[in-house]
Amino acid sequence: MSIISSLSPRAVAAPESGIVEVVNYARGREGLLPLWVGEGDLPTPDFINQAAMQALAAGETFYTWQRGIPELRQALSDYYFRHFGIRLAPEHFYVTGSGMQAIQIAVQALTAPGDEFVYLTPAWPNIAAALEIAGARSVGVELQFEGGTWAVDLNRVETAITPKTRGLFINTPSNPTGWTATKKDLADILALARKHDLWIMADEIYARYFYAGGRAPSFLDVMEPGDKVIFVNSFSKNWSMTGWRVGWIVAPPETGQVLENLIQYSTSGVAQFMQKGAVAALNEGDAFVQSNIEKATRSRDILCETLIATNRVETLKPDGALYAFLKIKEVGCLFGRFCLIMSRAIMRNDGEVDEAKAFPRNALVIAWRTLPRIIHDVDALERGRRHDRPGAEPAIDDRIAAHQLPYDLIETALPHGAP
Repeated sequence: MSIISSLSPRAVAAPESGIVEVVNYARGREGLLPLWVGEGDLPTPDFINQAAMQALAAGETFYTWQRGIPELRQALSDYYFRHFGIRLAPEHFYVTGSGMQAIQIAVQALTAPGDEFVYLTPAWPNIAAALEIAGARSVGVELQFEGGTWAVDLNRVETAITPKTRGLFINTPSNPTGWTATKKDLADILALARKHDLWIMADEIYARYFYAGGRAPSFLDVMEPGDKVIFVNSFSKNWSMTGWRVGWIVAPPETGQVLENLIQYSTSGVAQFMQKGAVAALNEGDAFVQSNIEKATRSRDILCETLIATNRVETLKPDGALYAFLKIKEVGCLFGRFCLIMSRAIMRNDGEVDEAKAFPRNALVIAWRTLPRIIHDVDALERGRRHDRPGAEPAIDDRIAAHQLPYDLIETALPHGAP
């Protein structure tokens, strides 16, 4: 008998992350531009680091509140009042060891082995894996891509609901498509959940990255007291804290003891000095988040316009989130390998890779510092294809200038002697 065969079948069946596979494949490769994971290229700002360092130096290294320190739960309450216009008491907030752990705890709280949970695809694959590891079944319903935009078909969602269905996982703005639910979409989804007595697990981590301005519509805009909605979120994206692994849950206070117990028996809470950094992020970080959103907006415009100009890529400027979701036309050998590798990080509704769609995902925030190099490399590839069409498209300088990308950034990012 092998060692592996003696392990839990559910553990052995846990799929390798396609995203991590891409990262591992590319680690250490010289000259590579990392557009794989959903994080920016800026480190955590100093005001957050200093708050954590001061708490660490002050000896805040002991066991702490399982639900989160009172200062952080209050800061979350204040944050939601500023940005969502709703005053939730601190008892609604539970601090977790990452957004991923927030999802795991929500899955454990809402499902039993054999239950089903419906989610929208294309999707970040971790939700399906978290459900399957817990013994539940993930049921994917594809978003519709028509007329150059993504949309949800509620009839298809309702068709996927069975007597075993416990809830709906709704990620909006969406990773990876950028689909962003309208307020009417959310009201309709909530009405469907009420009709079938289902929970909604709302992943609104990208709510601030909404390119129409302000924040994206939220279930908080349409729900009423008593609605069964649990929110999962993270400090990673907004405040450039991906490596910190701190997240939170918003849930009815009645669930508090259950959620505390699940935290206790997994991580026993988030380190207090890290929570002090999270407090600073919420209380002092609005300007930093706005700066990240502005960079993502400019990156989205430059990257999508440059790729569309090649006439080999189908994409659209996403309404929200941090990703350009691409379909590459006339896939040749080299691009075929690229699409195959990247598409393995995106899963369709049966949990398998849909290689035919070849919709790789690229992060937008990272692109701000690397965009000049990206545009240069795309230009170099395209010059080989359009050598007989000189002047057919704007020069790289014109395209960069149109978006006011600083030239000192261009000089440091472009290879020496590049045009």
